[in-house]
Amino acid sequence: MAGGADADGERRIGVAMDYSASSKRALEWAVRNLLRRGDTVVVLHVQRHGGEDAKHAVWAKSGSPLIPLSEYREPEVMKNYGVTCDAEVLDMLDTAARQLELKVVAKVYWGDAREKLCDAVEEQRIDTIVMGSRGLGTIQRYHTTPSKCCSGHVRFLVIVSQSTKSPVAACIK
Repeated sequence: MAGGADADGERRIGVAMDYSASSKRALEWAVRNLLRRGDTVVVLHVQRHGGEDAKHAVWAKSGSPLIPLSEYREPEVMKNYGVTCDAEVLDMLDTAARQLELKVVAKVYWGDAREKLCDAVEEQRIDTIVMGSRGLGTIQRYHTTPSKCCSGHVRFLVIVSQSTKSPVAACIK
């Protein structure tokens, strides 16, 4: 089954989000081609810096608590995590959640994106992770981004290229 599922049939789809054009395309691709009724979408943010605050120090290893879509929409809430949301992303998530009856949550990590996305895949039991390519070529993209690390932990990895509408997909496991 494309996208994988656990024993209960629930699929957990992770979308790496940094609000770049590439990550927005990845979310758009997931909404159009991958998500289906009842899926759980985990929007994953990795902040490079920001462990200075006491609350961030507490969350340095495990990341923030899961943030429901209703709170993710609130600029003041997300400001606490050092994230400034994007109206286009929120609109895509709101529309998809409503139309497909999705459960949407966000999680913020601090540190190295490769390491933290791998942690997220394991901790959140993500079946499929979708991420943008950051404009890199196919070989560079696979060997220098979080995709290399995540490939051992996730059933399916989808990388959406900025330059084409077709994703580069690697079926794992």
